Amino acid sequence: MDNSFGDSISSNVASNSLADDVSDVLSLVQRAKNGELPAFDSLILRYRQRLYAVIYNMTMNAEDAADLTQETFVKAFRSLAKFREKSSFYTWLYRIGVNLTLTHLKRRKIRKFFSFDQASEDGGMSKDLEAVSSTSATSVKKALNNELHEKLNEALSKLSDKHRTIVVLFEIDGLGHKEIAKIMKCTEGTVRSRLFYAKQQLQSYLSEYVN
Repeated sequence: MDNSFGDSISSNVASNSLADDVSDVLSLVQRAKNGELPAFDSLILRYRQRLYAVIYNMTMNAEDAADLTQETFVKAFRSLAKFREKSSFYTWLYRIGVNLTLTHLKRRKIRKFFSFDQASEDGGMSKDLEAVSSTSATSVKKALNNELHEKLNEALSKLSDKHRTIVVLFEIDGLGHKEIAKIMKCTEGTVRSRLFYAKQQLQSYLSEYVN
């Protein structure tokens, strides 16, 4: 397998990347800062599903993801006055959510398996991975998919929380290096190196399935 592993996944989710109507979002933020709760409700509706998906892919626990998503919006509302609009609102929001989730994972020492099931349902599964079973009979296809998902889980569980988070944000959520760097509070070079390392590890673990 070559370095197209990540590219083939991210190309499928690129069209789903968050594309803010900047003026609309900033208007909602300003109104929310002025105490208009319906404006903040609109921001919640705009980002809730996407934020939940990221947190779920980090925790692989629906209840934890729901709690952390709610906690993110509560913290964001309380900290809204601190948002200086130097970055996009969703980058600021994602940073809060990712940091809360990393703290949660560290505190409970969680190393749960990450799965691409949700990405597959949303059309985000790599074409390379789909090709594993596309020419197989139904029963064989099911067996291969089950085995592949198990191997994906095993491979991703070996990554650190920060490496897995970058994989989620880049491969599944379709964010760019600059956006991830702001969310993770690191340099773009660090994002690239962590992503490169993670992809190399995944390629090594899954080489017999996607070559």
